[in-house]
Amino acid sequence: MSGRQDVVADRNADILVAGTGPVGLIAALALARAGFSVSLVGPEPRLDDRRTTALMKPSLAFLDGLGVGAELAAAGAMRIVDAPRRLVRSRPVTFRAAEIGEDLFGLNIPNTRLNTVLSEAAAAQAGIARLRTTVERWELTPGRAVAHLADGGTASAALVAAADGRASPAREAAGIATRANPLPQAALVLNFAHERDHESVSTEFHTETGPFTQVPLPGGRRSSLVWVVRPAEAEALAALPDEALSRRVEEAMQSMLGKVTVEPGRQVNPLSTGSPSRFAARRVALLGEAAHVNPPIGAQGLNLGIRDVEELTAIAGAHRDDPGGEAALADYDRRRRIDIVARTGAVNLLNRSLLSGFLPAQLARMAGLGALGAFAPLRGFFMREGLRPGSGLAALSGGLREKVGR
Repeated sequence: MSGRQDVVADRNADILVAGTGPVGLIAALALARAGFSVSLVGPEPRLDDRRTTALMKPSLAFLDGLGVGAELAAAGAMRIVDAPRRLVRSRPVTFRAAEIGEDLFGLNIPNTRLNTVLSEAAAAQAGIARLRTTVERWELTPGRAVAHLADGGTASAALVAAADGRASPAREAAGIATRANPLPQAALVLNFAHERDHESVSTEFHTETGPFTQVPLPGGRRSSLVWVVRPAEAEALAALPDEALSRRVEEAMQSMLGKVTVEPGRQVNPLSTGSPSRFAARRVALLGEAAHVNPPIGAQGLNLGIRDVEELTAIAGAHRDDPGGEAALADYDRRRRIDIVARTGAVNLLNRSLLSGFLPAQLARMAGLGALGAFAPLRGFFMREGLRPGSGLAALSGGLREKVGR
């Protein structure tokens, strides 16, 4: 069956993917290529999102396995600059992929390009029935999940892969409680040109309101910016004339890339955190922001969502007779819990340390960044763990075994 098929009323499939953001599109591709029939339900993906997404090498390898590729900008190094207007701060720390034997950490992808490539791939993938509508009501029974659609039809499946966002109607229908916490922060997002070549280095300035993150774009002299500040300040910055905002961006970057010229189009996104009590129940498995919402620190968001997809695809394959049954969902909940809890905890702790005016918290952050800058093995551990959970520990244990062998 072709993925080019339009809305079909009363569609039955092995798996229903709810949501057409990047995680939903990737899930539909992965599950269809694993041999499942898939109903992909949701509107056309957004093509007006000016943000970029950093995909680490393991995520890129997974996407390569799905036949998805694009012309994107490489990120060979990441730099952290501790830049709060406070008494205590650490020296800049640079993480270079070459230190751990890699040519790059990953790719920085404009979201418009990412959504376009994934949407086209899903449209061409056999086994995906594209239902361009929304779910008005869920009916979750012990044997089947049924989505009542806005176009008047229904879609049923043994498993719902819920990639329907931080407010996830599927999660609510499954009775999964969640803790949502609005943050006193908002992210100003824009693109800008600059005089000096970024040399594929992404720089994250840690300020007292949150991270100011410059992400390299293709061409060498263009970058994307995610600037986390107080909500009122984000709105005020977004309202500035181009020349004034360009000066503010250049000052915040300490003129690192020379003269800055902001480009048309600005977005302000309120920030929050969110975590469910469990990651699967009643034939619903949570993916992406339905399963975890974090501040934009450390490029964990979509990479964590892709690992959700990897695990769900593997577990569904191991429970092919009933991929949404209790055994499969319990396995998914168990296998995702450690990774998600550890990553979200680390990101939220770092964000809180930036916002805190408490001197011991500032000293602890300074000491941690100082240790990363001074101690190469520790830096290597964190770089490997950032790419793939457990790889840092594996490298350490391998090094210890090598020393013992000598």
